[in-house]
Amino acid sequence: MAEIDPRVLAQLASRRRFIGGGAAAAAALILGPSVLAACSSDNTASGPSGAPAAPQDDGGPASGKLRVSNWPLYMADGFVAAFQTATGLVVDYKEDFNDNEEWFAKNKEPLSRRQDIGCDLVVPTQFMAARLNGLGWLNPISDSRWTNKKNLRPDLLKSKADDGRKFSAPYMSGMVGLAYNRAATGRDITSVADMWDPALKGKVSLLSDTQDGLGMFMMSQGNSPENPTIESVQKAVDLIKQQKEQGQIRRFTGNDYADDLAAGNIVVAQAYSGDVVQLQKDNPDLRFVVPDSGSTTFLDTMVIPYTTQNQKAAEEWINYIYDRANYAKLIAFTRYVPVLSDMTDELTKIDPELAGNPLVNPPKETLDKLKTWPTLTDEQTQAFNKAYAAVTGG
Repeated sequence: MAEIDPRVLAQLASRRRFIGGGAAAAAALILGPSVLAACSSDNTASGPSGAPAAPQDDGGPASGKLRVSNWPLYMADGFVAAFQTATGLVVDYKEDFNDNEEWFAKNKEPLSRRQDIGCDLVVPTQFMAARLNGLGWLNPISDSRWTNKKNLRPDLLKSKADDGRKFSAPYMSGMVGLAYNRAATGRDITSVADMWDPALKGKVSLLSDTQDGLGMFMMSQGNSPENPTIESVQKAVDLIKQQKEQGQIRRFTGNDYADDLAAGNIVVAQAYSGDVVQLQKDNPDLRFVVPDSGSTTFLDTMVIPYTTQNQKAAEEWINYIYDRANYAKLIAFTRYVPVLSDMTDELTKIDPELAGNPLVNPPKETLDKLKTWPTLTDEQTQAFNKAYAAVTGG
């Protein structure tokens, strides 16, 4: 079996993380609903001062310093320097966003008091951006400065989390699907049912994150994670429980399935598309597929806290990233799915092989099979996480 470059493993561990269920589940089960009430993800919530007024724009150019807080290994080499040269702005770029819930716990008190949190722009996952927006803690993004907004994929512009993208600018997306070793399976995997082949007994792994783990199975049962109920969630959990009890499922993972795939301990793994693109460099037998019944996608977004010290510079940063030529450089580094439309030409200029990779530049028929979870209430989060944790042991 091919060994995986340890540098790739480091990237996977840093760049893909628990985005919807892990930390929230622990908090919900240990601390209970009274504590989580302060962290409401319901969009009807409002902050202590209500929604912020739209920042005043005198029409002048952005100037001064921009403080950006992002995930580790989520920025191409030389990109920040190129932005500074193009705009004349000074960027204090930090890779200090490691977990959505951890970040929220650290910053909720100063945000509630409208105190500076040390950044002008931050990149939370969509569910967290919706929570911040619901609390009234985000500034709107000015369309007059975000002129490249027109390059955003139409399916991401129309969002239940932020219709019209007034408060959040999508940054990177990715697919949840099935990674499998074609040499070991001897055939293609195309459906959820293929995972239950007796020949694969004990060689299947699933994701431990509630949303990423369950959405695919809900869709295979004719339900949608876009409109989840405890009944549809429990039906998916029951299917997984049955397969676990029969020994089909080896274990539940974060994104630490890479070692098992390389060693042959796992033949089919529920996985993230960006990870598989990286892993294929060392093991060309690895394939990735979105099951024919569909699966889910995740989305990280750029937002401007209402405590920002440089609104104009934050908007300049967003607009610069939304230039297709600039954004192609980010995709060439992260290997995730572009949030901008019509990226083939710009990606081809950098790497024709990358532009043709359906995991990086998926065709419309693949994108059409992907669904996104809505912003959940605390009650839904606790109920769904508790149901899944009963199977995963999380």
